Order: sequence, then C-alpha cells, then structure tokens
Amino acid sequence: MGSVQLVVSSLILTSVGIVLIPLFPSKIKAVINFIFVLFIASVTSILAVNVLIGNPFEMIIAGPPFFGNVPLRIDALSAWFMLIINLTCINGALYGIGYMKSYSEQKANLSLHWILFLIFQSSMLWVCMLQHSLAFLIAWELMSLSSFLLVIFEHSNKQTLRAGMNYLVQMHIGVVFLTIAFLWVYFSEGSCDFYSIGIFFNANSNFWLFLLFFIGFGIKAGFIPLHSWLPHAHPAAPSHISGVMSGVIVKLGIYGIIRVALMLKNDLMLIGESLLILSIITGVYGILNAAVHRDLKKMLAYCTIENIGIIGAGIGLALIGMGLNNPLLLVIGLSGALLHTLNHSLFKSLLFFSAGSVYQQTHTRDMEKLGGLVHKMPQTAVLFLIGALAIGGLPPFNGFVSEFLIYMGFLNGIKTMGLFHSVLMILSLSGLAIIGGLSLLTFTKSFGILFLGNLREEFHHTPTEVSLIMRIPQFLIILIMLSIGLFPQFYFSVLLCIINSVVPSIQRSDVSIFQSMVPTISLIAEVGKYSLMFLILLILVFLIRNLFTRNRVAQLNTTWGCGYVAPYSKMQFTGKSFSKTLGKLLWFIVTEKKKYTELAPHEIFPQTRSHTSHYIDFFENNIIYRFTNRLLFSLNYFQFIQNGKIQMYVLYGVFFFILVFLGTLFNFV
Repeated sequence: MGSVQLVVSSLILTSVGIVLIPLFPSKIKAVINFIFVLFIASVTSILAVNVLIGNPFEMIIAGPPFFGNVPLRIDALSAWFMLIINLTCINGALYGIGYMKSYSEQKANLSLHWILFLIFQSSMLWVCMLQHSLAFLIAWELMSLSSFLLVIFEHSNKQTLRAGMNYLVQMHIGVVFLTIAFLWVYFSEGSCDFYSIGIFFNANSNFWLFLLFFIGFGIKAGFIPLHSWLPHAHPAAPSHISGVMSGVIVKLGIYGIIRVALMLKNDLMLIGESLLILSIITGVYGILNAAVHRDLKKMLAYCTIENIGIIGAGIGLALIGMGLNNPLLLVIGLSGALLHTLNHSLFKSLLFFSAGSVYQQTHTRDMEKLGGLVHKMPQTAVLFLIGALAIGGLPPFNGFVSEFLIYMGFLNGIKTMGLFHSVLMILSLSGLAIIGGLSLLTFTKSFGILFLGNLREEFHHTPTEVSLIMRIPQFLIILIMLSIGLFPQFYFSVLLCIINSVVPSIQRSDVSIFQSMVPTISLIAEVGKYSLMFLILLILVFLIRNLFTRNRVAQLNTTWGCGYVAPYSKMQFTGKSFSKTLGKLLWFIVTEKKKYTELAPHEIFPQTRSHTSHYIDFFENNIIYRFTNRLLFSLNYFQFIQNGKIQMYVLYGVFFFILVFLGTLFNFV
C-alpha cells in the first residue's frame, strides 16, 4: 500500500468509526473504539516509520480558491510525534475499556465520548502532517474542541464544566496568537505554506514573530505563566483522557515550538537563552506546586508542567548551540528534548492510569483520605512506584536517559562557552538538579501517603485490584520504558537520523559529532543494566526470604505507642505534614489559603472547630484573576446598555441605520 493510500485509509477508518460506534451496544463501544484506534495508529505508524527510514512524504492537495494548494508533508520530526501520538492513544483506548465500564448506562454520552476520541486522535495526527497555516489551524481547532468535549464527560458536575470552559477559553487565546503570527507571515510573504515562515525569518528580525508562535504553542504546552488550564483540566477529565492529554496534547505545543525554532535564522542566542531561563523556572515552579498539592491528579498535572520545563531546556540548549555554531550542543539539546518528549508521554500516562485505578476503587483524589492501598491494590502500587522512579530520573528507567543527556549538554556548555554563558549553564544545571530532588520528594510523599500506612477513611466498599484490561497498557508502557533505559543506543540512533534530516547545519559527514556521543550513550546503557541487575538482586533476596519464612507462624505484637493507648488511623503522616516545611520555606511561591477561626481569649472551653487549607496557583491568583476581575469591574459600567427594555433595543437599531446612512452619504463607508 502506497503512502497516499495510507493517508486516505486513515481518513476512511476515522469516518467509518464515527458512523459505526453509535450502532453498537454500550458494553462494546469501547472495544470497537479501540479497534479503530489501533487500525488508524497502524496505517499512520507505517507511514511514519517509512519516513524515519529515509522516505519523506509530501502530497499537495488542491484546495478552494481562497485556500490555495494545501501541502501535506511528513518529515522525520512529524513522524516522531505521530508515533508518540499513536502509542499513547492505543494505551489510552485500551485502558478506557475497563475504566469506562461503570458508565455503561450512559449510552448517548458514551457514543459521543468514543466518537470524540477518534476525532481527537486523527486531528492530532493531521496537526503533524499539515503544513498550510489555515488548514493547520482548522486541525488545531478540531483537536482543541474534541479534547474539550472529552474533558467535560461528567458535564453535570459544575467543577468539571468550569474546568472545561477554562481550558476552551485558553486554547482559543492561543489560537488568536497563532492566527496573528500566520497572518503576519502571509501578508509579508503571500503564502500559507510553512516554508514561508523560514523565508520571513531569513529577511526579518526573528524574535517578535517567534514570540507570537511561542505564546500560541506555549499555552498548549503549559509553560508558565501560560499553564493555568492544566491543573484544572487534568483532574476533571476521565483518567484515560488525562493520560492522553498529558502524554501527547501538550507535546503538540512542543512540536509547534520545535517546528518554528528550526526555521530561525537570527536572534538565536537571545531566543535560546530566554527559552532556557523560562524553561528552568517552569520546571522548578511546576515541581514545587506538585510537592505541596494533595489532589492526586492535580499533583500529576503540575508534574507535567515540570517536565515541559525540562523539554524546553533541551530546546533552549539546541538553539544556543545553533547560535554559537556548536553542533555537539545542538545535537545533545535537541535529542534530549525529543527523547524526553517520548519518555514523559510514557511515564506520565502510566502515572495517570495508576491514579485512575485508585480513583475508580476509592472515588476520591484526596491523598489525605487514602492510605494502605498496597495491601488492597498491590499491582497498582508497583505500577505507580515504577512510574515514580521513572519520572524521578532514576535508572534503569527511561527518564534517566533523557535527563542525563540534558545534564551533559549543560556540562558541555560550561566547558566550551565564555563566562556569561558558563554561569547560565551552571545555574541551569543547578535548577535541573533541584527539579530532580523535588521530584523525588514529591513522589516519595505521594507513594507513601497513597499506598503505605493504614487506610485513613472507611469506604463504602473495600478497594480491590482493577481489571486486567486496565493493567495491560501499564505493563506495555513499562516494557517500552525499560527498553529505553537498557538500550538507549537504538533510540539515540533514531534521534540522530531525525536531527540530521530536519537540521540543515548537521551533516552525516560530520562523523566527529556522532562518535563523541558514543561513550556517553554507552555509559547510560551500562548504568541502566547494572541498575536493573541491582533491582533483580533485591527481588531475589525478597523471594528467597519469603520461601524460607512462608511456613513459619507469624506473631503479631503491638509496638511501643509513645504513650497513646488507643491509636487510630489519623495518627499518621499526612501529605500536608510531609511537605509543610517546604511550603513554609517557599510561601511566596506556593501560597496556602487557610480557613480557621482562631480561639478568642475568653474561650476557656472552646467549641469544636474545623480547619481547611489549600494551595493556590501564584500566577493564576496574582495575574489572571486580578486581570479578569478588573476587566469585569470595568465592563460593569456598561451594564446600562443591556437594560432589558425593548424600546431601547429598537432605538439602538435606529441609531445604527442612521450611522450607516450618514457614513454612506459622506463616503465614510
């Protein structure tokens, strides 16, 4: 089957799936959706792999007169992101079969949900394939609208609906900036083809146009201060949608930034340094908020912001390498960013799926109400632990590989640059180290509070392990994560092919660049293998111990109760107590809101009191809310116009006709 036939087949499969899903019973709608997702992923992945082995695809589609010809191009960069999209969507659709069983009575809602999932997958793929600004914006908008409707699946919940509307509004703000940027290029170069962006950059200053593109794509990606939709939308969405959104939809913002960044011709140092600084701040800010939040899915949403910062740091390094004509720094930075894009899609979808399993069994995301789940859900506990180790950057898992590459980029910059840039690299390296340390703190807290200790509250039913269909995609993700950690050479060779294809300044003939990376990649592989051997050794010791002690009679005795003769489940560390010191130390960034009535001096025997607290987002509270409040306050002055009197509305119409008449009479219109 040729490339054109594969593209057409993906469209036909999407259309057929949209028509057929409503016709099937509710119990198998999810299975039918998975089959179509798998077929669409298969045909488009064949296309992507064919491109990665050296056969770029280009097709010109004849559009309407106002549209012009629409170029459909798949280069190595598009192919990489298409494979990530397909992998994550397959896992999300498979997990959703089990997760959505409890909603089987909502027949119409389920039909719409799975139809939207197909549209969501296809629109993301078309975002990667279309290189015509107007067609790209249509696919981008379709992606945003379908994901919005997926987020508000439980639309009867006011908080869910509010989170969805917040997401939709911010996505359209991003579209406004992208539209302005594309129009600027169109009026300057007279073309909607993406090639015209490079032509514009070649003849004009690059900074301001890139800034417009960065804001438009950065809102989708979640860079601060453009991130505020993430902590609301991810908790509101069903967990298989949260996993896909965090795994790939934010990455399409990264795709857009990389696509535009590779066309830059000047201002490379300014843009690269600015992006690097913003990315490190984004990473630190994201993980700080993740460390203090106690809503499980909101915590994971802030971790997404943290990892977007890490990916952005790699892109910033690559741009600095381009500006300094340092091909090694360019290769390290871009390969680290691209690989971490894949890595984050894997371990973050794994963590969201594990969180969804916990939520399905307990019906709460509040860590303070959970605990001791390792005894009820042992496999979910292990899966979450592996995801936590991976996102913390520990070997032998995949997060270590990409973060190590970015560390190597900073070290290379320190050795080869002048004083100013060396200081910038040292500070960036320190920021990345802080991010890694806080990530370990965050997931030590999360795993300990969720799975260790005792259950803090009684549930209506006893939590049990989730169904096998919900665990299978998590096992598949772990296998891929281990393959990256143990065999990074293969993935790095693919990344080198991508970089060689999309970056004109890097040529395969420059053997020294690639040879200099071989020891680093080999070292990463050795670390991964020895780490895996150490983990296997620990597991063997545990199994041998169980083998020798399984027939012994277990004796249970109480430990010293520190003076408490009647301990109960509340006498445990909470998520708040675990991170309170960090929150107090950095109170000016992670602001805590408390609701508590202080004791009055005359209250000798005070009444029962309740104490509640939650952390608020610094940028949302101090920038977005203040701006919107001032805007609403200003608009209140114009309320007299909308007064409900029909006579006044008729009068407005008369005034309008008079203005049009006068404008026409005096040639103003």
